[in-house]
Amino acid sequence: MSISTWDEIRTAYHVARAGTVSGAADALGVHHATVIRHIDSLEDRLGVKLFQRHPRGYSSTEAGQDLLQVAQATDDQFSQLVSRIRGRGDEVSGELVVTSLAFVSPRLTPTLARFQERYPDVIVRFLTGEEVLRLEYGEAHVALRAGSKPDNPDNVVQPFVPLNVTFYASEDYIERFGRPASVDDLAGHRFVSLDDFGSRAPVMRWLVGRVRPENVVFRGSDNRVLRDAILEGVGIGALTCWEAERHPNLVPLFEPQTEWSAPLWLVTHVDLHRTTKVQAFLSFLKEEAKDW
Repeated sequence: MSISTWDEIRTAYHVARAGTVSGAADALGVHHATVIRHIDSLEDRLGVKLFQRHPRGYSSTEAGQDLLQVAQATDDQFSQLVSRIRGRGDEVSGELVVTSLAFVSPRLTPTLARFQERYPDVIVRFLTGEEVLRLEYGEAHVALRAGSKPDNPDNVVQPFVPLNVTFYASEDYIERFGRPASVDDLAGHRFVSLDDFGSRAPVMRWLVGRVRPENVVFRGSDNRVLRDAILEGVGIGALTCWEAERHPNLVPLFEPQTEWSAPLWLVTHVDLHRTTKVQAFLSFLKEEAKDW
């Protein structure tokens, strides 16, 4: 395959992702006319239509989907190669991509800030969200993951620290509705919870088994929303101790229990684990975590 052919396939890949010529042009940093020329040339070369054109943009045909699966894999492999090459230097510089769920931020973000202060040539990217980034494709250098131990054989997995969780209420809620005497004294109390009653989070599974659905008066899809609802006195809710300590008007109702908490794991890909930058960050993080 020639370089020009790969350029055309890469262009088609970005058109499929963006759904529009302008979106692909922005992603590639080229003129929209270049995108159209690449698509037309590739379709002529292959003798098939890769896209259906419509007023809202481009959608892939069946042949387009087949080609784009190959393009996706090739693009992922190239991104992985670039990440590995960048990680091989002896200097602690360039991008450091760390991923975790957002509830780790109260501890991790200050640590990342101090790491960047020590190594000013590092650009920190802290990516949070429900999507699990693929370390094998170079999407992140280090992942902090909660729950059961990750089992990808290509990853180096190390136990980190427990993520302690308990239930909190605002002072306003306690003044209006009282405070439960124990975990067995929950009848009549109001709760906030994730909207997904099938959540695998240990504390949510416990809550579903102990609290009647009609007593869960506020549900949300984001833990930050639930935190805000607890602060507003809507009801009792579960938070990490790291998050709650930032809000002095939140009252812990019980001691954290093991069955509510989850272990945290440090995860790196085997090909990047020993690079200077990753090792520098892991050492720094473990030292900081002694005070967590």
